[in-house]
Amino acid sequence: MRSDRSQSAPLGIKIAAAVGLAFLHLPILLIFVYAFTTEEKSYQWPPPGLTTQWFAATWARPDVWQALGLSVQVAAISTAIALVLGTLCAAAVSQTRFFGREAISLLVILPIALPGIITGIALRSAFSLAEIPFSFWTIVLGHATFCVVVVYNNAVARFRRTSGSLIEASMDLGADGFQTFRHVILPNIGTALLAGGMLAFALSFDEVIVTTFTAGQQQTLPIWMLEELVRPRQRPVTNVVAMVVVLATLLPILAAYYLTREGDQIAGAGK
Repeated sequence: MRSDRSQSAPLGIKIAAAVGLAFLHLPILLIFVYAFTTEEKSYQWPPPGLTTQWFAATWARPDVWQALGLSVQVAAISTAIALVLGTLCAAAVSQTRFFGREAISLLVILPIALPGIITGIALRSAFSLAEIPFSFWTIVLGHATFCVVVVYNNAVARFRRTSGSLIEASMDLGADGFQTFRHVILPNIGTALLAGGMLAFALSFDEVIVTTFTAGQQQTLPIWMLEELVRPRQRPVTNVVAMVVVLATLLPILAAYYLTREGDQIAGAGK
């Protein structure tokens, strides 16, 4: 009985937590409601009526599909780059000792610690100085700067929980580097890489600030949404797209959470 009482939170904390969650998530629920409103040009509460016509209108908008396709392509390529570079950086930092290792680790995670506008201005200045025209690839490079950090953080945490004796034993038994990576390292860090990749994809798909400075005339889906709010044509269409974005980013975040919550239970973790 005492144990149960000691683990139960006070009523005041429960109420505060409920109020905090409501403050965070009720605005998101409003997006879902306004995706079904019959009012086209303004937000009224309560909505004058509910309809599903805006889903068909959104489906028929070619500009939505063009922006969505660009966002998916940018996020996919940025995530692929991040998986390679982030994993290599994590392996170097966690598996070897050398002068300046902590400084390099700090420099790797710095882009995600800086405000997005600082990163955007820095990238835009660098591209302009190098006379690189703004295009699809400048957006990819901009997104890769923070996607690498997400993958790195997941991978380095898992590398540090993986016993180095497993790798040494594999090499002693005659396995080459590729075989050791395939049969020993990858099974231990695979879920961490998958979780990092999902989070990186979600962050890239949602990114606005860095994209604004690196996109030129192209529009990713978040940029399209921002411009539609400034100069609306069909306001509920923007809410339909926002609802889809919420669902599209929520799924990889949930998957990443469930993949990494058992992170301690990996081979060699007890050694």
